[in-house]
Parts: sequence; C-alpha cells; structure tokens
Amino acid sequence: MEWVWTIYRPYVEKALAREGVAAPTDEQLQSRFLEVLGASSVTVLVQEPWQNSVRFKTLARYEPSDMFDLLNNPEEFLLQHFGGGKFKLNFHQGWHFVATQNFKPEGDPKWMSLPEMEISYDQIQDTR
Repeated sequence: MEWVWTIYRPYVEKALAREGVAAPTDEQLQSRFLEVLGASSVTVLVQEPWQNSVRFKTLARYEPSDMFDLLNNPEEFLLQHFGGGKFKLNFHQGWHFVATQNFKPEGDPKWMSLPEMEISYDQIQDTR
C-alpha cells in the first residue's frame, strides 16, 4: 500500500503545515496519514466513450471499512469487480479532495453492464 502513502503525502504535509508544523517528523506524518485515511472515502470511476468524447462513469464509493482490498491490490480488485478498463480512483476526506490515481487493468469490461452510481451530497460527511 505504499502507493497510497505516495499520493496522500502532499495532502498530509499541507494539513500539518496549516497547523504550524513546518518540518513534521516521520511519526507525525504517519500518525496524520492514518488519521486522514481513516476518514477518507474512495470513488471508483471508469472512462467510457460518450458521444464524440469520453466521460467518467461512477461505479462505486467505498468508505474506510470497505476499501482495504482495493488499497491492498487495486489492479486485481478492479479487474475482479469491474473488469478491464481505464479507472480513476478519487480520494476525499469529507468534502476535501485528497488525490487521484489511475489504473488500467486488462480484461473484459464488466463495468459496461453496470448502472452508474449516483452520489448525493448527504452521503458525504464533513470530517473537518
């Protein structure tokens, strides 16, 4: 799960800097990372052809208690649940965007037969 820390690091460093911690220790970084990750959600989107362009279809949203397998082995998780395609994982802490990461597992696109997930604003919790 080193890839998760890599994409979260700038967000964690900025959060600590806003609190006056300009040169955080490894322990402070790790502690804040776990705190932020524990309050994060991840939205799975897939790129699909649409008219004469592309769009991103929302497939799923995972809360911290449901995203371990996705974070542990994203390519395998995506392939198993959604098939092949160009996927975008968007991470948020409440209303705050944290980072995005793209994956492109090869395989049959199971996601094409899935309905688009609608996310309402009341599903998003502000964790400030």
